[in-house]
Amino acid sequence: MKKIFLSAICLLLVAGSVSAQRRYARAPRNNNSRSYTDFYGPKIGLKIGASVANQTSSGYNNYSTGSILGLNAGLTLDLPIIYPLSFAPEVLYSQKGYEATTVNGIYTERTHYIDVPLLAKIKVAPTFNVVVGPQLSYLVSTTNTYDDGFVTSTEHYYEDNAGHKSYLGGVVGISFDINRSVDVHARYTIDLQKTDYRGNTYAPNYRNQVWQFGLGFKLN
Repeated sequence: MKKIFLSAICLLLVAGSVSAQRRYARAPRNNNSRSYTDFYGPKIGLKIGASVANQTSSGYNNYSTGSILGLNAGLTLDLPIIYPLSFAPEVLYSQKGYEATTVNGIYTERTHYIDVPLLAKIKVAPTFNVVVGPQLSYLVSTTNTYDDGFVTSTEHYYEDNAGHKSYLGGVVGISFDINRSVDVHARYTIDLQKTDYRGNTYAPNYRNQVWQFGLGFKLN
């Protein structure tokens, strides 16, 4: 999985470099000529937003968790294929995790990932887009916080000894173009692999699920 993850990043960067140098044919002039012309230019951008993260499990119905707020930000590409379809890969820093109330207090797990969504982007209206596709995620580190009401302690981990460090997930979302340079978007992402491949009682087979809301800025 790690080799696939690194290959995806390399492919994304090479595709962006090649597409930035490629000349795209312009669509014929008509009432929507500006929309078509804008569409057929490759675009590099940045995005930043907030995440509402939690974990879900189909095997542990008696154990509930709460959501935590996080950050997501990174680089985006928009590579036209044929109207209205584009290939829209990204490289993002993403905070995930959950909060749980236990008999000993409040436990919060915040995980730090590099996500690589490989998305199909469909322009269903001049300013409205739908995205869907797989996502490769690589776990960088984990921060666990324990609060018993009197003392708060924090632990940092840079190795995931309980399970996978790389995960395959899925993404579905929408975006609205405010103008040619700015869009607002909302997405839902979920792991297709459980966070612990053994699924033992100490590290249940949870899957990350995240709602993301943010702004995108095109740089060209």
